[in-house]
Amino acid sequence: MVKQHAARVVGPYDGKLGFLGTIGVRFMIGGGDTNGGFSLVEHPMSPRALAAPLHRHLNEDEYSFVLEGRMGALLGDEVLEAGPGDLVFKPRGQWHTFWNASDQPTRILEIIAPAGFEQFFERLSDMGGVTAVPPETLGALCAEYALEMDPDSVPGLLERFGLKFPGEPVSRTRRPVS
Repeated sequence: MVKQHAARVVGPYDGKLGFLGTIGVRFMIGGGDTNGGFSLVEHPMSPRALAAPLHRHLNEDEYSFVLEGRMGALLGDEVLEAGPGDLVFKPRGQWHTFWNASDQPTRILEIIAPAGFEQFFERLSDMGGVTAVPPETLGALCAEYALEMDPDSVPGLLERFGLKFPGEPVSRTRRPVS
């Protein structure tokens, strides 16, 4: 039996906020609200911030919808840049990363399907973010969520795309999504 959920509006200031050590996260819709179909988070990114080392998800597809700013992405060997209104598809099993490709703040909506990986973000944020977690703890967390990560990719990504890692915490003040 499929659990029914009440209709609701998630406003521009609703949702738990966190910081992943590189970019922000606002939890908007979790898997418990969609019967596991998908989850939705917002990622505010400080200027020129690398979101994560090269990584790949074995269980989820990700879709990044750019609300404001410029998002760069490395998908396999392909480099993409997307602006407001663009949607970037990051299929499961493909090595990828993404970043703020501008000198201004960038915000994206991240759709994760199926749901579940948003819990990785929540746990990582609760631990203080990627830079506060010992490598063995991060490795165990990645394994639990079927995420393969290549931390050794960071220096090359920073140099290649002119980025910084870790990012700076983004402001807790959000503008309404229009």
